[in-house]
Amino acid sequence: MDLSDTAVAFRSAEYRIDGRRIVGPLDLIVSRGETVVLLGRSGSGKTTTLRLINALVRPSAGDVVVGGISTASWDPVTLRRSIGYVIQEIGLLPHFTVAKNVGLVPKLMAWPAERIGKRVGELLALVGLPPAEFRDRYPHQLSGGQRQRVGLARALAGDPPLLLCDEPFGAVDPLTRSELQREFRGLVHRLEKTVVFVTHDVAEAESLADRIVLMDEGRCVFVGTPEAFTRSTNELVQGFRT
Repeated sequence: MDLSDTAVAFRSAEYRIDGRRIVGPLDLIVSRGETVVLLGRSGSGKTTTLRLINALVRPSAGDVVVGGISTASWDPVTLRRSIGYVIQEIGLLPHFTVAKNVGLVPKLMAWPAERIGKRVGELLALVGLPPAEFRDRYPHQLSGGQRQRVGLARALAGDPPLLLCDEPFGAVDPLTRSELQREFRGLVHRLEKTVVFVTHDVAEAESLADRIVLMDEGRCVFVGTPEAFTRSTNELVQGFRT
């Protein structure tokens, strides 16, 4: 995927089911290397907006552009393999070792075995899991925080420029969650990844975001930095923060 300065663009994008508007009209630019957090209550359209990016759903009107190409023109398989995913359920394959889970996407991309092995070792070390200790373990032998780190390593394995994250830290205890948030932000900035991150947690949004997008009934009602979000007099922002 060739990303220009604009990684993702929503251009008057809408998504409707049986005539009922779920998202939009949405106009939003996500710049390369930026972490944009979609914040909102359940049913506000956050996850559907995320799904529009990888063409799991198609816009009913308008357009969604990823890497300079409309999702309507992308081959869906190529598009989805060009994106890393970090999700709450993690989705590790239970019968695969940690190394096989992390190396799954590079294997699908037909990387040589030696390159995959090297990449797995690099990533496990990067997310704080010593390869010699963890590469041959199975998911059931890991704590929740360790499984989430493996999920992050897997998302980064194919070196995608774009990560989509859907409440990835919601299932871990608060202490581990805080640690993962801190490590995640440092990691994506160091690796210069573009991130679109979904959460309903204000503190998480303020901790991770370069910009916060507050969604309400499928629309963006606020777009700005965490500092601007904190100072905003917008009634919906203030209502969400209380």
